[in-house]
Formats: sequence, C-alpha cells, structure tokens
Amino acid sequence: MESFPQYTQAVLDRINTVIEGKPEAARTALSVLLAGGHLLVEDVPGVGKTMLARTLASAIGGSVARIQFTPDLLPTDITGVAVYDQARREFEFKPGPVFANVVIGDEINRASAKTQSALLECMAEGQVTADGTTYRLSSPFMVVATQNPVEMDGTFPLPEAQRDRFTARISMGYPDTAAETAMLADHGGGSPLEGLRPVVPLEDAARLVAHVRGIHVSDAVRAYVVAIGQATRSHPQIRLGASPRALLQLQATARAEAALSGREYVLPDDVRAVAVPVLAHRLILDRRAGTDSAEELVQAVLDEVRVPAEPASRSR
Repeated sequence: MESFPQYTQAVLDRINTVIEGKPEAARTALSVLLAGGHLLVEDVPGVGKTMLARTLASAIGGSVARIQFTPDLLPTDITGVAVYDQARREFEFKPGPVFANVVIGDEINRASAKTQSALLECMAEGQVTADGTTYRLSSPFMVVATQNPVEMDGTFPLPEAQRDRFTARISMGYPDTAAETAMLADHGGGSPLEGLRPVVPLEDAARLVAHVRGIHVSDAVRAYVVAIGQATRSHPQIRLGASPRALLQLQATARAEAALSGREYVLPDDVRAVAVPVLAHRLILDRRAGTDSAEELVQAVLDEVRVPAEPASRSR
C-alpha cells in the first residue's frame, strides 16, 4: 500500500502535536489501531489519557462516540435497548454509543463488572446481540478506554476477561519539563482538539488495517511468540500467564510494528518491542512474587527465551 507511510506518519504527527513528549504512547496507540485491536490507557487523572483517545479518534474519518463510565451506568446504556413502538406495535432496537468506529470509554473502571461485561462481545466479535438478534458493528471498530489506578477512590478492578480483550495497555506518565513547558505555551489558550480534521479517510483506515494483516510472519517468529507465551505460563512468579488470545494479539501488533518500520515481514525485534504493553496487563502474579511489576516479569521472560537465530524470511 503506497500511501501507508504517509497516512501513518500523519496520524503520529497529529498525536504528537496534541500530546507533548509522548512519542512511545503515540506509536503504541497507532500500532493497536493498525492491528485491529483495542487500547487501555491507565494513569492518574490529568495526564492526557482522554486527550490521547480523542486525538487518535479525530485522526480517523469515521464516527466517534464517548461513554463516561459511572457506577450507575447500565449495560444497555452501552449496547442499546429495544423500545416498544406503539404505532407499529413492535419493539425496535435503538443502537447505543458502541455503534461507532472509535468508542472512547472514559474511566472504564468506575463502572461495575456487570456493566463492563457489555463490551466483551463487542470487542471480541465486533457485534452486539440483543433480544436474540445480532447486529454487526462498524468497521473499523476500536475501543480506546481510560482507567484510573485501582487504588483510587470509586474504582472497580477490570475482570480478567475484560483485560484480555484489550490488545495493549499503556501508561502516560507525567511529561518532562520541556514538554510540559511547551504544553503551557501551545495549549494554554484553548483546547488543542478544536478545529482538528481527520488525516485518514475512513475507507483508507480500513485499508491500513487490511494491509497490516498481510505482513508476513515466518514459522520461526511464530514459534518465538509461542515460546514467550508458554514461558509466562510456567514462570514461578506468574499465577496466570498469557492466553492464546494474547498471543494472537501479540502477533498482530508485531505485524503493525513491522509495517510502521517500513517492512513487509516481522522480525523477533518487532515482537520484543510490543511484548510488554501487549502482555503485562493480562498477567496475574503470584502473591509470593518478589515484584509487583508485571512489566518487569515480561521483560525477564523476554531475556530468558531464546531469540530465533535465523532472520524472518522476506519471501511471501
């Protein structure tokens, strides 16, 4: 796809213009979009989580919906509800905000597990089932959710099944001095999102995702992905390791990383580059583990698993 570098660079430039000093977060967010996945952004309030989600959404020329998760939010507030039409004397399904190309779930962990579960079918299968009828969601479809740390007041932990639906998790962190100073100068007069227009037409966004699906993955790299997953399951400090779904998403995100690097084939380095954000949030650590950091354990697994000696084949 000849326009791939131009489009992806335009999206990165858009994010980096709005979110000062966070190029790694921008690249990971774009990789998840290209992999056809969903992104979880976790950090304390006020560091740009929702701004990142809105900026990514604004770059795609499709529909955008925002859901503010609260303790009293109901599953039907997300998926939609059947309403009785008195004139026609039948129920009519009214689609919820999940019927959009990019769905921003703001502070997802302020809603109960029951409400969060309304997204499970949407994120895994791209559809909603209501009253025995299945409705397909828009394509492309992506959920960008933000959450506050679980130790903050009014939050619920995300169920394991919900976390496993998210392709990757990133943390924003505070900007450095230069980035924060630039933010005050550039954005002090108003919202940086005002007047932004899409940089990628919707139909081309779908083509970008389709292009990434065609990136070549050799047998050696696939074996490497499987070895990483199995190593997380047998690690003495990890009680629940990476699921098969996690490995599929690791491969998909590695494809996106390869495409962003200008290659038509995946290298082990691509897998290593995305392994921490893709795998860490899915792991459940043993209570006797010597660390609370799943990221450190994923890095330890990467250091232990042998990297394939032969480079990925360039042949298709």
